Amino acid sequence: MAASADMLSRRVTLANGMSMPQIQLGLYMMSGSEASRAVRWALAAGYRGFDSAQWYLNEREAGHAIRDYLASSSDTTGLVRGDVHFTSKLKTNSMSYDAVRASIAKSVDACGLGYIDLFLLHSPYGGREARLTSWRAVEDAVLDGQVRMAGVSNYGVRHIEELMGSGPRVLPVVNQIEVHPFNTQTAIREACAKHEIVVEAYAPLARAMRFKHPQVVALSRKYGCTPAQLMVRWSIQHGFVTLPKSATQDRLIANVDVGGFEIMQADMEAMDGLDEKLVTDWDPTDAP
Repeated sequence: MAASADMLSRRVTLANGMSMPQIQLGLYMMSGSEASRAVRWALAAGYRGFDSAQWYLNEREAGHAIRDYLASSSDTTGLVRGDVHFTSKLKTNSMSYDAVRASIAKSVDACGLGYIDLFLLHSPYGGREARLTSWRAVEDAVLDGQVRMAGVSNYGVRHIEELMGSGPRVLPVVNQIEVHPFNTQTAIREACAKHEIVVEAYAPLARAMRFKHPQVVALSRKYGCTPAQLMVRWSIQHGFVTLPKSATQDRLIANVDVGGFEIMQADMEAMDGLDEKLVTDWDPTDAP
């Protein structure tokens, strides 16, 4: 089974003029060995983006799997480091600039890729001073070449406005939040659009919690797809960068085989109407 190559090659252009793959493999809750295997399978299937974090404890294995794949396949694929997008995230915001810079450097060293494409503040926890100090450290990591792009994760509207109002030297290009038909995050999406911040959708499959919902079942039958494919397609049609996660080879391929259908506008609106504010894991978007 081969993944939909046209979908995996699609890229989203960011406000800074750079771009990233629209579909990336989420590595949340994967052990190091699981991440290593999944990354190799995904690269072979055509994935070019991977989402890790300090919290996930798999930066090293994921990064080394990317590096080893590039080294072993460059003669046949022509792929180079610049073709693969790697994201990581700061575990804990801190009022110590030096601690954050050291933490970023540790992640760069762990992945072994020379630099990290996108580095995010994983949450707004810690308060205003910790958020803005941590952001200043990420900015300097970008300016020094350790990181190519900077962004945030789990930022609510107030946190976005706080950051944008602080006069950042490097603008956040993404806000990675939980978003799917059962948690549409409209207000946060509107704030992101206002500031030209791309939404990255984590848990786009709602961790399979609503695969048996009658509307999902009916629309999956209508479009001849799986519930996972339906939800990935919904995410793509909204213009999100989407991060479906699977540690199973067949599923990580099947989940993104979504190039053969398009959800009609009426059905997109029906899926939007499924919003129930479902949080599948955590929701720091209202943190003080």
